[in-house]
Amino acid sequence: MATRSDAPGTGATESLHGARKVGRYALLIFVGFLVLFPIYATLMQALKSGPDAIDHPKSLLPINLTLDTLRSAWTIGDLGRLMLNSIFVSVAVTLGVIITSLLAAYAFAFLDFPGKGAVFAFFLATLLVPAELTVVVNQRTMDSLGWINSYQGLIVPLVATTFGMFLVRQVFLTVPKDLREAAALDGVGHLRFLGEVAVPLCRPTLGALALFTFLGTWNQYLWPQAITTDDAHRTIQIGLERLKIGDIDKLNLVTAGTVIASLPIFIMLIAFQRQLVRGLTAGAVKG
Repeated sequence: MATRSDAPGTGATESLHGARKVGRYALLIFVGFLVLFPIYATLMQALKSGPDAIDHPKSLLPINLTLDTLRSAWTIGDLGRLMLNSIFVSVAVTLGVIITSLLAAYAFAFLDFPGKGAVFAFFLATLLVPAELTVVVNQRTMDSLGWINSYQGLIVPLVATTFGMFLVRQVFLTVPKDLREAAALDGVGHLRFLGEVAVPLCRPTLGALALFTFLGTWNQYLWPQAITTDDAHRTIQIGLERLKIGDIDKLNLVTAGTVIASLPIFIMLIAFQRQLVRGLTAGAVKG
């Protein structure tokens, strides 16, 4: 009697499966190379000395690498203080976005009020408006409030986003309304239900939202440039400009500063990559 492995066509099927597996790994390796190569090239440029960067600008081999360029960028650009400013602003904006997104999403998911559909449609329509169009108006508003060159001017206009509200709302829609009605019969108020029932259900989504918000705020350039003119409140993305000095032997200082400014981003992506994937898939299917 022929065994399962000796059945006709089994060898061809296994060969096809193996070829597909090799193809998938080859594709992953190719995509990984496309993603990692610019990072590697930037790092090699940042670890060169000034003269080496001039003499061998296209060399990507790890020869005569030094940390002196990174040290010079840290000192000349005063990146330590600027990084603290960016951390404070990014964390504050992230907390604000989480709070406003939770409250707005809860209202659209669980509450009934006149014009709910129209208001929600208006909120979604704001996603079509480029952020650059609102910079001038927001800058004039901050000027009228006396918030130019202040942390509140950097933080307050960014603490509410339609994207965050929509993302959390999609998760809240997966919660049966009968659960909210039963909680109301037991005397559970909206804030208690939000804190004890709704929030635990959307923790992965909140983690992804927090990561997106932090990274987006950290990389902000246009708004901090428009709202700050003094060094005390500038963020690290604006502070990189001071590295564009005229010394011919320090042309790679900006690259070194960019590497330093990118370190918190890589750390957060590595630490929270699982929450990011779970948060983006949570609420994708409503059951």
